[in-house]
Amino acid sequence: MEAAQVDLSIYSVEGRLIRTLASGVRVAGEHQERWDGRDDRGQRVASGVYFYRLSAGTFVAQKKLVVLN
Repeated sequence: MEAAQVDLSIYSVEGRLIRTLASGVRVAGEHQERWDGRDDRGQRVASGVYFYRLSAGTFVAQKKLVVLN
C-alpha cells in the first residue's frame, strides 16, 4: 500500500473555504472524518447546501451535502 497526500475540505456554495477536515499524508485504506457542522473558527454554520472536496494522490471528488440545523 502506498501513502498519498490527502486533503478533505468543506466549501460554501460561493466557493468559500469553511473548514479543512484533513490535510496530510495518509496510508492507503479506509479512513473516516466527522464534521461537526462548525467552521474553522468554531462557529456553527447555517443550514444550507455545502460541498466537500476530497483529493487523495491523483484522485479528486467533489460532492454536495446539506446541513439542517
